Amino acid sequence: MSRLSRPSLCVFGLAALLTAGTAWARTEPAAPAPRAVVVGMNRDYPPYEFLDASGAPAGYNVDLTRAIAEVTGMTVRFRSGNWAEIRSALMAGEIDILQGISASPERDRQLDFAQPHAIVHHAIFARADTPPVDSLEALRGKKVIVFAGGILDDTLTARGFGEDLIRAPTPKEALRLLAAGRGDYVALALLPGTYLSRELGLNTVSPVANNVAAASYGYAVKAGNTELLARFEEGMTILKKTGRYKDIRARWLGVLEPPGISREFVIRFLTFLVLPLVLVLGGTVLWSRSLKKLVTERTQSLAREVVERKRSEEQLRLHQQQLVQADKMAALGVLASGIAHEINNPNGFILLNLPTLKAAFHDASEVLDAHQREVDPHFKLAGIPYARMREELPRMLDEVLAGGKRIKRIVEDLKDFARREDAPRLEPTDLNVVARAAVRLVEARIQKATRRFGLELGDELPRVRGNPQRIEQVIVNLLLNACEALPGSDQAVLLRTREEPGRGTVVLEVEDEGVGIRPENLLRLTEPFFTTKRESGGTGLGLSVSAGIVKEHGGKLEFVSRPGQGTVARLTLPALPQAELWETLA
Repeated sequence: MSRLSRPSLCVFGLAALLTAGTAWARTEPAAPAPRAVVVGMNRDYPPYEFLDASGAPAGYNVDLTRAIAEVTGMTVRFRSGNWAEIRSALMAGEIDILQGISASPERDRQLDFAQPHAIVHHAIFARADTPPVDSLEALRGKKVIVFAGGILDDTLTARGFGEDLIRAPTPKEALRLLAAGRGDYVALALLPGTYLSRELGLNTVSPVANNVAAASYGYAVKAGNTELLARFEEGMTILKKTGRYKDIRARWLGVLEPPGISREFVIRFLTFLVLPLVLVLGGTVLWSRSLKKLVTERTQSLAREVVERKRSEEQLRLHQQQLVQADKMAALGVLASGIAHEINNPNGFILLNLPTLKAAFHDASEVLDAHQREVDPHFKLAGIPYARMREELPRMLDEVLAGGKRIKRIVEDLKDFARREDAPRLEPTDLNVVARAAVRLVEARIQKATRRFGLELGDELPRVRGNPQRIEQVIVNLLLNACEALPGSDQAVLLRTREEPGRGTVVLEVEDEGVGIRPENLLRLTEPFFTTKRESGGTGLGLSVSAGIVKEHGGKLEFVSRPGQGTVARLTLPALPQAELWETLA
């Protein structure tokens, strides 16, 4: 009994070790799964993309996307909806890429397109009792049904057909409306129209013009998402080289495309005519292909080198401009400090001597008053009757004293504005105080630009954490831009501040009644060196630097404008919590 127990114990021990090892392996943390790419698709656009009878994504685009995901190692998740929904979801960032959309110059402003994987041909469909037409222009004056938001909707609307268009939410609904007599014609892509006509059994509906327009069709992302677009283009290249793209296209689109030459005809042609020529020219063809491949590879390599060289030259040019502008700004700061010092010295004499002059006149006025009473009631002082000078001279001295103080204040503001701080200290800051200083600094420019300047500062604003000089630089830039936008001095400029308690922020707005900003320029205002005032000396750095300063302070700089109606520049900064403010002051 004891001799058998030892092997049994060994077996049980080994089993326990294996069980423990398996349990340990199960407790190892799994690597995080990669984020799935959300692909937007139209749920009703067969044969390109649609939901099948079970509600699953299907179609040419779907198979193409799945194949690309497989060869590139991506994980994809389809999100279906009507065309308007998925377009809006893409722009809102809820969808990463659209797998099928026709390209156009208007869409190119908001989207980046991949190389097209298909060309969509569009046709005109009509009932059997409707006279045929041969072009889109021939539809003018007719009731035309289009797929809402589709490329033909955009095209016909741009040509002025808007009043005669009947917009259907889906291609299927468009064909149903035509069959029911709700319109004269349907302008639709040929393959979806043919596919749906067969599916719905619309025997009275058929294409009367097969190729009235053509559009490139493929993947698109929201402008700027070029990295994801490049991954899909890479996958498409792999599919084309391996032949899978051809198989997918033939499976979904081949059955609807016009039939090609029969296999029997090809064999007969090769046997009797082409085969002898192939034997003679085979070596030449092989050599030509090899040479063409080498030329193509070299051309692509040279093209890449040219692109890289242009990119490097452009970056070098921008860096050089930045260095030159930075050197100018540094020199301006030194010059401003020197000028401020030179102005302060004589202005100090004015401020120092004026109180003494005023006191001297006050003391001398008793003697002068006695002289007027007893000797000469009409004597003059500096060529002006003393009776008038007795009233005017104190006021003149007060005005000179106030002017000297104003010069001192402007110089101090200029020195603060020009002071350079590589690592500015952030401190509790009163935005109203900074706004007043900025207005004083450019007061002369404001008075020259407009007679209607307004300053509306909110009461008891909470402090913000910031650097007063940096924030003042932003406000000065906004005020100068507002002044330069005014076509005449009758238009107004308004600077106002307010608190947004529900959001914990403080807002400063500079509103002008100027010429406004065109929509295509509005999104580029803070780009370095972008300016619409190059001829008048604009550098394009003012708002770019301002945007960087605002970002350092955790705030936002936004612009709202309509051409001809003025612009509102909005600076939003986080308010400093009261508890944190007391800690800072303590």
